[in-house]
Amino acid sequence: MELSGLSGARVIVTAAGSGIGNAVARAFAEAGARVSTCDVDASLVERVRGEGWAACASVADVGRQDDVDRFFDEALAELGGLDVLVNNAGIGGPVACVEDVSPDEWRRTLDVNLTGAFLCARRAAPLLKAQRSGSIVNMSSHYGWFGGPSRSPYVASKWAIIGFTKTIAMELGPFGVRANAIAPGGVEGERLERVIRLESEQRGITCEQLREDWVRGCSLRTFVRPEDVAAMILFLCSEQGARISGQTVGVDGHTEFI
Repeated sequence: MELSGLSGARVIVTAAGSGIGNAVARAFAEAGARVSTCDVDASLVERVRGEGWAACASVADVGRQDDVDRFFDEALAELGGLDVLVNNAGIGGPVACVEDVSPDEWRRTLDVNLTGAFLCARRAAPLLKAQRSGSIVNMSSHYGWFGGPSRSPYVASKWAIIGFTKTIAMELGPFGVRANAIAPGGVEGERLERVIRLESEQRGITCEQLREDWVRGCSLRTFVRPEDVAAMILFLCSEQGARISGQTVGVDGHTEFI
């Protein structure tokens, strides 16, 4: 099925220098959308600029309001408006029992994963409401359904994203704007490998043992790819997804346990 309604769309994707965000932003660009991106890593932003597929790429930390406002000003000036916001930016946070998590680690994780989505959505909402169309997609996680030991800041932020998404779907729905969340499982890539390394050290097992445990917790016995997540996001933002809002959609091979 060929998706419609994406060609010419004006799209913002946060943290698109690598991983899921990069796959999502590229997929929109390949579908004919005009895409503006940001990343906290200046070297990744330079690479995106050099590749030429993004209309605008900026260095920004979504946990900081001044960075978000500057990024949106730059992106909107280039795009001339907005149709889709993908709040992809997020960090894994510390891997430690709650008593070993510092307040600074807690605040930083929620600043990026939750407050960042809020800061971007509050800029996007008036534009989408005014044109009475558009879509916001927020990034949750299968941890947002199950919880997980040694990941309290990350889990808290991902549970909160689901409630945040439900609420803005209610606020924006009467204006023809939809909001959904994505709950990926273990997504192949550098960040997953980092978390596996840290959690295996914390639990006193090998990385391979932990990887096997996680795969067994998935009905399809597999991790997912960034491209799998991108495909679902494009569907939700297309005309084919126009009646889907307020949902948290799992792209995780069906997580049975964590």
